[in-house]
Amino acid sequence: MKYDFDKVYDRRGALSSKWSVEQVFGREDVLPLWVADMDFRVPEPVMSALRERLEHPIFGYTMVSQGFYDSVIQRLDAKYGWKVEKEWIEITPGVMPAVNAAVLAFTQPGDKVVLQSPVYPPFWSAISHNERELAVNPLKITDNRFEIDFTDFRSKFEKDGARAFILCSPHNPGGRVWTKEELTTLGETVIREGGIVISDEIHCELIMKGHSHIPFASISQEFAMNSVTCFAPSKTFNIPGFHTSVTIIPNEELRQKFNEARGRLMGAPGIFELIAAEAAFKYGDEWLEQVLEYIEANIDYAIDYLNKNVPELVPMRPEATYLIWLDCRGLGLGQDELRKFFIDEARVGLNDGATFGPEGEGFMRLNVGCPRAILEEALVRIANAVKARRK
Repeated sequence: MKYDFDKVYDRRGALSSKWSVEQVFGREDVLPLWVADMDFRVPEPVMSALRERLEHPIFGYTMVSQGFYDSVIQRLDAKYGWKVEKEWIEITPGVMPAVNAAVLAFTQPGDKVVLQSPVYPPFWSAISHNERELAVNPLKITDNRFEIDFTDFRSKFEKDGARAFILCSPHNPGGRVWTKEELTTLGETVIREGGIVISDEIHCELIMKGHSHIPFASISQEFAMNSVTCFAPSKTFNIPGFHTSVTIIPNEELRQKFNEARGRLMGAPGIFELIAAEAAFKYGDEWLEQVLEYIEANIDYAIDYLNKNVPELVPMRPEATYLIWLDCRGLGLGQDELRKFFIDEARVGLNDGATFGPEGEGFMRLNVGCPRAILEEALVRIANAVKARRK
């Protein structure tokens, strides 16, 4: 089936967080290119599976089917050669509930947990709200690409006594696909000091050409036994409204601790979440191949346009995801002014870089997971607003 990603769907009034622009940005004329939610129709096999189940008139409590487990196991093997056993798999209603449960399970109040800033905003609250202490390993920008400061990272464990590390792989907001060498250095440091790696790999299938995602736990048996891996079909197949994620924990002792912690926090996903996820994992590759091609073309278009027309803004080319980290320091604005500039002058809704940590000051995050017409309009608005400021 050939999908038309140029088609624009009106999402206003469809309970879309992304398009509830008046509530989010304070005005109705903002074009939203913010939250990690694509404006594309979902794969037809997902729609078909949901329609079929809707024909049954009873929606009771739900069991996780063997088919769901098989879809996860077969996909991880086919994509990465990672052999996962059913007993390792825990189903959770979203990655962040799993990350919170892991923080509670594997650390104690007051323990230090390492983040690499700038990073996905809910990671920060998963540490602070659970009475753990933030230990920040700031990422460095080298040649407009995020790099890890390994000396500082080691000090967080060897000198400061950190007990866990929340890894964002691929990285959000920078779109880095970490190499095997980088992941190995991180993992060896954490494990040598008796820590645990909590790896969020939710963007693992949104990988651009020339790059390959490596699941952290697949690198070695030692890494598998000292880590928790979280991923989901939500970002890959554009079903974030269905809160289903997979948490893989090969270590039985860690798995028991995780389930004790999660028992205080969450239940299981609902029937439609499980049906959508299984259909996506089993039959979504035709759609995924096409959407990746479209996303990469949008990334190229956005970067070329900004480089030619708005040199004050420097886009970081993502190796994964449909998110572009935008260096806006060339505008010479403070963060509050920057946020207001995009909302009130450009009338484009982006993610505020400061919410990703102190290293996000002067940056914004741009979502290109939308039809080209929407992206073009947003970029023209930004260019015109910057041009008006030049006068």
